Amino acid sequence: MNDGGQRRYGPLGRALVIIPTYNEAENIKPIVSRVRAAVPDAHVLVADDNSPDGTGKTADEIAASDDQVHVLHRKGKEGLGAAYLAGFRWGIEHGYGVLVEMDADGSHQPEELPRLLTALKGADLVLGSRWVPGGRVVNWPKHREVLSRGGSTYSRVLLGVPIRDVTGGFRAFRAETLEGLGLEDVASQGYCFQVDLARRAVEAGYNVVEVPITFVERELGDSKMSRDIVVEALWRVTAWGVGSRANKLLGRKPS
Repeated sequence: MNDGGQRRYGPLGRALVIIPTYNEAENIKPIVSRVRAAVPDAHVLVADDNSPDGTGKTADEIAASDDQVHVLHRKGKEGLGAAYLAGFRWGIEHGYGVLVEMDADGSHQPEELPRLLTALKGADLVLGSRWVPGGRVVNWPKHREVLSRGGSTYSRVLLGVPIRDVTGGFRAFRAETLEGLGLEDVASQGYCFQVDLARRAVEAGYNVVEVPITFVERELGDSKMSRDIVVEALWRVTAWGVGSRANKLLGRKPS
């Protein structure tokens, strides 16, 4: 918890980089290779949603030649949030002290992961941020930047969370932080999942730190962004914000 900067943080423990996949056969081998080069001591968990393009098989081949790479085969496409939750459970059950969220498409630069892990030595949760000084996006059309900045600003203002990039998905958690977030009742997906975990961390009093990253638009494969993801984020964030304000007015703790 955040205790005014007086908390004594213990060692981080083993790190597990969780990479959810659905039809990322072109990207999975290079991204795993880059993670292993950037942080040689870290392990990788590919959480594949039964990709029809053979991503899971490719991940199995990588794992067969590297005992620090693991594969979690899921029954089907259930969304980003469900894949991460499954990955978190797997990592905690196997004794990892740090759980990292990272996209498979190369938009999150593995070479920046050491910066997140260094910051985590004095924090509970570290967010790779596009919208703090030093952060940036590369090869994004203007409408995507407007949507992302707007979504983060809307979430920050409505939920009252002091985070510039609330929707970003490049994150490093201490295992004990995740265990304190009440993950058993998380049902959100997509960008909304990222907002949900960030608001839970702030409401629980955890020390959340943002570090700048460079976000690079994917070169291979198809984006998973959809209208449904945007709509879900809009209505859930609005509901959370209204509920939070009502709780404050009634003197109740956040639910």
